[in-house]
Amino acid sequence: MSAERPQDPKQSIPHTAELGLVSDCGSCFGLCCVALPFAASADFAIDKDAGRPCPNLQTDFRCGIHADLRERGFSGCTVFDCFGAGQKVSQVTFGGRDWRQAPGTARQMFDVFPVMRQLHELLWYLAEALALPDARPVHTALRAALEKTERLTRGSAEELGQLDVPAHRGEVNTLLLRTSELVRATVPGRKKERRGADLMGARLRKADLRGANLRGAYLIAADLRGADLRQADLIGADLRDVDLRGADLTGALFLTQAQVNAARGDAATTLPSALSRPAHW
Repeated sequence: MSAERPQDPKQSIPHTAELGLVSDCGSCFGLCCVALPFAASADFAIDKDAGRPCPNLQTDFRCGIHADLRERGFSGCTVFDCFGAGQKVSQVTFGGRDWRQAPGTARQMFDVFPVMRQLHELLWYLAEALALPDARPVHTALRAALEKTERLTRGSAEELGQLDVPAHRGEVNTLLLRTSELVRATVPGRKKERRGADLMGARLRKADLRGANLRGAYLIAADLRGADLRQADLIGADLRDVDLRGADLTGALFLTQAQVNAARGDAATTLPSALSRPAHW
């Protein structure tokens, strides 16, 4: 009997599209425009309470000023990403019943949406971690966590409402931390440890941040032009108005489209292959 051929781990890694982690606003009931609150600021032109529809939301759940959001003072809307949670809640959890036609479901739907968004964000990170060859020692645990998280997303509205999300995030974060350590360990030299650091407005032009730990760092309006951020861990980092022109983010860990959308860059900015260059760059 011949030896079993080793399985190529990439063949069984779920793609983000397969997991439904790409936002499909056409299949959503405008949940981010209703369920979430926002305050008048540089990101939003008005105050809006949670559960109250944005005045720009039309009856067909489309945004009436979508093409002019930045010019009209709603730049915060352009950087938001639900990771596909909107369509999951709309089409799966509530079976296509929208909150206008079935107002009795509205409050529960609005409560479930932020829970689903957190679960989908975790799925995004887990799928990325499983695609990293250097994280092979924890692939089995990562896959189990991904499967568990995906099962949770398919629970009933009642089950999702009772879910202890912080506890589940804690379990997943332990694996993501280990993934980060394994990948960054392959980067030669001493890596900068700036987890949770206050780097707002910092002058870091052409800084060598390869393999750095920038988890949860506050990088608002920092100057990172031409910086080397390859294999840097950017999970949860605040990149609002960061200047990334000419920066190299090849292989940056746990970087999301929302973070990229919130930053400033140009044609010379190098992004991970899973992310798109924002139109406003």
